[in-house]
Amino acid sequence: MAPSNETDRGPSSGGVGGRVLVVDDDPTVSEVVAGYLERAGFTVDRAADGPAALEAAARRRPDLVVLDLMLPGMDGLEVCRRLRARCDGGPSVPVVMLTARGDEDDRILGLEVGADDYVTKPFSPRELVLRVRSVLRRASPVPADEPRLAAAGLMVDPAARRATKERSELPLTLREFDLLAYFMRHPGQVCDRERLMREVWGWDFGDLSTVTVHVRRLRSKIEKDPADPQLIRTVWGAGYRFEAGPYPSDRPTAEAAVPRAEDGRA
Repeated sequence: MAPSNETDRGPSSGGVGGRVLVVDDDPTVSEVVAGYLERAGFTVDRAADGPAALEAAARRRPDLVVLDLMLPGMDGLEVCRRLRARCDGGPSVPVVMLTARGDEDDRILGLEVGADDYVTKPFSPRELVLRVRSVLRRASPVPADEPRLAAAGLMVDPAARRATKERSELPLTLREFDLLAYFMRHPGQVCDRERLMREVWGWDFGDLSTVTVHVRRLRSKIEKDPADPQLIRTVWGAGYRFEAGPYPSDRPTAEAAVPRAEDGRA
């Protein structure tokens, strides 16, 4: 891991809390990462390979998985795929993937199979803790009176973190859900990748290919023809624009909301 001028005490406690599963075959990396996460207020389980990680996640569902890409036998990509396949339409476990610096293709593959974020090795453990906190903040419950959003046959319920298309559940990852919700709150607006990185990921800087991959994955789940997207349109040289059907681009976001019925149904 990268040298750090931080003190040996690591991050202070009082983080968002929760259970994190750290999966890495290097015992030194695993121990250091687990130590920093525990001092930040997390409960940490550890696994050294893919099968052990899947067994640990099945035995006690974590709130987030820190997953090394390069594992012996079953690699991190396959572990991530299997974790995603287990969600059965419900909320999936957020995954922060650890990748080697320079392996851009591997990082993109990790995002393609559903990782929510990644950190490149060598890395500062403090940076990893910040990433974990950021991802878990996005997964935290929102106020129960948060309005539902509806457009073009899509419905997003932020409070339940549930999204449907023509009444069928959409199997969205944490970031895909947040990205769709953001687009639906800003219909007709052109959003560049820097803005999406800042507003959806919570980072002022980062690898913008992360946004590109997530837009592509989201299109594959909501578009009739992802090769010819009609809902999330590319504005060349500028970014992306969500076409919300009857909602004009200059109307306030609230007009795209669907009030909650008293019995909980839209």
